[in-house]
Amino acid sequence: MSETVEAQLFEVTEAAIAKVLDIRSNEDDPEALGLRIEITGVSGADYTYDLAFEEVANCVEGHRHIITEGLAVMIPDESVENLTGATLDLPNNPMQGGLVIRNPNKPDLLAGADLELSGTIPEQLQQLLDQHINPSLASHGGFANLLGVDGSTAYITMGGGCQGCAMSAATLREGITVMITEAIPEITDVVDATDHEAGDNPYFART
Repeated sequence: MSETVEAQLFEVTEAAIAKVLDIRSNEDDPEALGLRIEITGVSGADYTYDLAFEEVANCVEGHRHIITEGLAVMIPDESVENLTGATLDLPNNPMQGGLVIRNPNKPDLLAGADLELSGTIPEQLQQLLDQHINPSLASHGGFANLLGVDGSTAYITMGGGCQGCAMSAATLREGITVMITEAIPEITDVVDATDHEAGDNPYFART
């Protein structure tokens, strides 16, 4: 059954509400429509989403509802857990259109993976990069390289589309680091050694 949940489950910023309501105003019978947000899959180290206007009356069964500032947000039950604590907002870059979902939850990229790592710790780490991490990053045109291992710390550099990308630090921290430390318990810390100033879209400004 549907139930109204507290706004803490999923936050919608005032700016995002205004944007959604403005877009909805061009629809037929806008007052009958809510915004349906669903996790549809995984791309790289993040979830992918589908956002669409749906009649609220059609999303009674199997959805959680958030009513905020005159906007109903409907989340399918199967997406609730991985959207808890997320925020719908406008992009930080005003030149970028659309909406963004800032989600602290990350997919388990090793779920179902048949890990067969062997050799020294650096060799195991290189196998993990080659077999599981870089195929995921390839969808973003990026890749990760092993710079070296010092004790329990691995030093990773990001290349391709990930070098200079503002999201690469989050990808490394929230996605790659989790994968490495779970697959290779001997590694407890992962350091981003990338020279992001040299990337195509550097986000670290030179001083």
